[in-house]
Amino acid sequence: MKLLCVLLAVAPPASAATCESLAALSLLHTTITKAEAVRAGEFKPPAGRAMQNIPAFCRVAGTLKPSADSDIRFEVWLPEKWNGNFDGVGNGGFAGQINYAGLEAAVRAGSASASTDTGHEAGGTDASWALGHTEKVADFGYRAIHETVVTGKALAKAYYGSGSKHAYFNSCSNGGRQALMEAQRFPEDYDGIIAGAPANYWTHLVTNAMWVVQSTMGDAASFIPAAKLPVIEAAALAACDANDGVKDGVIDSPDQCRFQPASMECKDADSDSCLSPAQVKALENILGGIPAPKGQKTFPGYVVGGMPGANGWGGWITGGAPGQSLAFAFGTNFFKYMIFENAQWDWHTFQPLRDIKAADDKAEQVLNATDPDLSRFQARGGKLILYHGWSDAAISPLNAIDYYRSVQAKMGTKADGFVRLFMVPGMQHCGGGPGPSVFGQNGDGPGDPERDIHAALKQWVEGGAAPAWIVATKYKSPGVVERTRPLCPYPQTAHYKGSGSTDDAANFLCR
Repeated sequence: MKLLCVLLAVAPPASAATCESLAALSLLHTTITKAEAVRAGEFKPPAGRAMQNIPAFCRVAGTLKPSADSDIRFEVWLPEKWNGNFDGVGNGGFAGQINYAGLEAAVRAGSASASTDTGHEAGGTDASWALGHTEKVADFGYRAIHETVVTGKALAKAYYGSGSKHAYFNSCSNGGRQALMEAQRFPEDYDGIIAGAPANYWTHLVTNAMWVVQSTMGDAASFIPAAKLPVIEAAALAACDANDGVKDGVIDSPDQCRFQPASMECKDADSDSCLSPAQVKALENILGGIPAPKGQKTFPGYVVGGMPGANGWGGWITGGAPGQSLAFAFGTNFFKYMIFENAQWDWHTFQPLRDIKAADDKAEQVLNATDPDLSRFQARGGKLILYHGWSDAAISPLNAIDYYRSVQAKMGTKADGFVRLFMVPGMQHCGGGPGPSVFGQNGDGPGDPERDIHAALKQWVEGGAAPAWIVATKYKSPGVVERTRPLCPYPQTAHYKGSGSTDDAANFLCR
């Protein structure tokens, strides 16, 4: 009897806490500033996003200080009706804000979740916070996302009285970089990870953005106005749309497209239907990427397809006018505030090979997530899904293929057991574009592993079945389907069977 009493005193049974009591929880590096129960339908988010009928949850907010210069804001949402899982929420661009949309999606699904601003408050293209703050750059690079999941899991365990069954991370762009950073540096954080359009080769990606700026703005004659993008798109489609056997306004494998910019050179006076010699050269530079001397690696160039529009080349590559592109915003902010630490840095002084080395020397250890050795993640049973739109004008889709191949080369046959890559024809950066690009929880059939990439990952982690394909949907209008297509695990591609509607995924095979 005495021994039994001692055992009970040492290991009392777990019990759930009240939401408000979490404010008194003592956690490493953590100051909790808010712990409040939110009744169903009553959450009013900060300015910028409307949310309606959110289920009841416990909202915890606070700050993390893993270094003297850290000030990482975070929020953890703990739904009243918990499914036992924990979902990490990522950030786009240079981060700087809590991702309330991601928290909302997780709590609607019944998952505990956490989001962070990664240590600073700013707009997504603003890196001025980094000037003179190396610890904040480290927080943005890898530390904040890890510290947040550790704190989030601890809060969930305290609140529910037990740890989460499984933990998942699903994000795109910089969030895809965060996803791969987690798999590489902190493989114990998540059981399943989805990395969309990963900006994982950050130093080379943003250097390539400056290469695009230099190519289109080095002189006034080089700039390609938005009015010329539709005719470039039409020429590329004429050259390559039918290569897959289906003419549908989408280039399925643009890496196999042999479109030649010189074919568009103006024969007479310049007009919106052709390109000047300087514009032809600019387009060749964009598609070719920074020329790499033998033995060096730069960054792959862009591909044709899905070019017009704000999420296409019109927003990312050229912008509405010189200096208005997202490439210009990201490139200049990166070099001003993270690399040269000079707010007056003049982009006209940019030299690609010199400055790509400067970026690597200064920041690759903190910002890049390019390590192909995922053995620790694989050994603990982790599963990784990568996806990338073939019409991405922000990050070359060839970069995702390069990383996937590097993992295959490093991990050998083990790679097939835990990693898949899905290339998405006609999808622009993280969504949109001329091709079917909806295959998430807001798409057709939430919870269906064939139509929901998150459900497919859960099935793989919890049931052992790797996704053989994922069906993507394009909508004419909300709820009205225009086209479905299977997304195939790379290097497989979707092939038309030869009969039936080419707008129906059932009439295609992966091979």
